Amino acid sequence: MDFGLSERARDHHGRLQDFMDSHVYPAEPVYAAQRAELRAAGREHHVPQVVEDLKVEARKRGLWNLFLPGSDDPAHGLSVTDYASLAEVTGRSPSLAPEATNCAAPDTGNMEVLHLFGTPEQKERWLAPLLDGEIRSAFAMTEPDVASSDATNISTRIERDGDHYVINGRKWWISGSADPRCKIMIVMGKTDPEGHPYRQQSMVLVPLDAPGVEVVRALPVFGYQDQHGHCEITFTDVRVPVENLVGEEGGGFAIAQARLGPGRIHHCMRAVGMAERALELMCERAVSRVAFGGPLAKQGVVREQIAESRMAIEQARLLTLKTAWLIDKHGVQAARSEVAAIKVIAPRVALDVVDKAIQMHGGAGVSDDTPLAAMWAGLRTLRLADGPDEVHVRSVARAELGKYLGR
Repeated sequence: MDFGLSERARDHHGRLQDFMDSHVYPAEPVYAAQRAELRAAGREHHVPQVVEDLKVEARKRGLWNLFLPGSDDPAHGLSVTDYASLAEVTGRSPSLAPEATNCAAPDTGNMEVLHLFGTPEQKERWLAPLLDGEIRSAFAMTEPDVASSDATNISTRIERDGDHYVINGRKWWISGSADPRCKIMIVMGKTDPEGHPYRQQSMVLVPLDAPGVEVVRALPVFGYQDQHGHCEITFTDVRVPVENLVGEEGGGFAIAQARLGPGRIHHCMRAVGMAERALELMCERAVSRVAFGGPLAKQGVVREQIAESRMAIEQARLLTLKTAWLIDKHGVQAARSEVAAIKVIAPRVALDVVDKAIQMHGGAGVSDDTPLAAMWAGLRTLRLADGPDEVHVRSVARAELGKYLGR
């Protein structure tokens, strides 16, 4: 296995690091201040101007749409392994860097779906403006009334009626859908409830302004209201043309798996990036804070926490890079067990490191004076997003036992 970056990726990596130091980190307090102003003006989910400014600068530097592998566009072409290391860097400032480079979820997954499965018309109408950063999008799969960790439970109905599909159902935790720039959703629902469990679902493109679509509320995460919003949405007799079908009828489950595989690399490497930044903050605190006659760094328990954090981060990074390498070499199916494993390990490790950093910062750690509290909320949520830990542990166990049960 070779996790070394290609020459192209090394160039991107260096320019991205410089962009983070010169523009992204200094923009973090500006972002917080502008969000506070927008919130006070009743515009909770409007994008602060500093984000748009960062997008202009990132594009000027050629740091744009780096996530899309295998594209003929010369701006793309990075392998999954190449992009993994870039995702780690952007994860260090999760509210700014991914969007500044047009590499933020859920747009990345939606763009990959349209890139792989979209018709020429769908690509022209929706993929092009997404790639240009002109609009944002959402992915509507999770539902409040069923255990959505098992996607076969999804109950939203997508029924054919002549030249249209009619959609009825209720979704929630639909990330990005409160942002005024969000114009399109990929909605997963059942077109054939009596079919094979993995052929019942389909995906359709639904504009946010389609009649019958109602954004009921934006859900907070541990008290944090995300700028883009995680919304509950109802669909009441929503009609879209049959041309809005993504792929084929009954192909929704397979498309979801194709979407989530590489996307989990992105999530997990960004989690590693958050853990790295938390460890840096922990070390800076340890050498600068004095208690009981000396710096915290002299305390054995503090040294142990720092060492354990470093070792855990290295393990999580290596497993994620191995998974990215497997996807590059053999495809998503060959890496299914590893994809499931990193989805458990990376958020778990990052959450533990952030928790240790919070503890070392004392009261400051749970305040907004550091990024640690917001990181903790995001990482704790990641243990549920894209499937809870238990589902992925089950997948790893099934793959491992399959080696023996098939004898």
